[in-house]
Amino acid sequence: MSSEDQTPLNTNSAPKHIAIIMDGNGRWAKAKHLPRASGHQKGVQTVREIVKHCAKIGVDSLTLFAFSSENMKRSSEEVGLLFKLFLAVLKQETKKLNDNNIRLKIIGDMSVFTTEIQALANDSEQLLGHNTGLNLVIAANYGGQWDIAQAAKKIAKLVSEGQLQVEDIDADVFGKHVALADLPKVDLLIRTSGEVRISNFLLWDIAYSELFFTNTLWPDFGPDELDEAILSFHSRDRRFGARKEEN
Repeated sequence: MSSEDQTPLNTNSAPKHIAIIMDGNGRWAKAKHLPRASGHQKGVQTVREIVKHCAKIGVDSLTLFAFSSENMKRSSEEVGLLFKLFLAVLKQETKKLNDNNIRLKIIGDMSVFTTEIQALANDSEQLLGHNTGLNLVIAANYGGQWDIAQAAKKIAKLVSEGQLQVEDIDADVFGKHVALADLPKVDLLIRTSGEVRISNFLLWDIAYSELFFTNTLWPDFGPDELDEAILSFHSRDRRFGARKEEN
């Protein structure tokens, strides 16, 4: 569907929080008889386009699944490539993000990354932390189960220190300790490449998210495809577990 065929989107119609499982870089490269690195590099270009478009249409927060904890099971060559690409993107994009008033938040277990990447990630977050535009979240070496376990550890520590009573623990308390606690709940979760599964992404935060799966590979996913997903989102009847009242 082209943008000419769609109802124009505006800042009043955009979901507050969109999360995307960016899948298909490798298959895109294979289909074009290119090395996997070319797919990942083209995927970075797509990230730029989608971040820019989300900022334009008034999305509050955009969370991108860049590198899952399960990706560590891939070949050492590809893992090394992903690490190098992550470092290069941080170096290249931080100033551009700052110029566009975009705030950056990185979630996940950063301990697997080199000290250089960890330092640069921290510096980038600090530099962009005072911006007031789009909240861009990069999930790197992240897993939803890991996130929930980390929240449980934080709560257990508060209980052991006497700062929290066990009987006071509920969903609201738990939700304040997950990685995205300071952001709006995820309204729309998108997965590219035709796979129809969540892959351990934001398990706590997508409890009532609308899901949109597309066959488009991530390097080919553009603003038109994002607008199509948002239009689908607006066609849903969101009841958050409640029964729809009958007339």
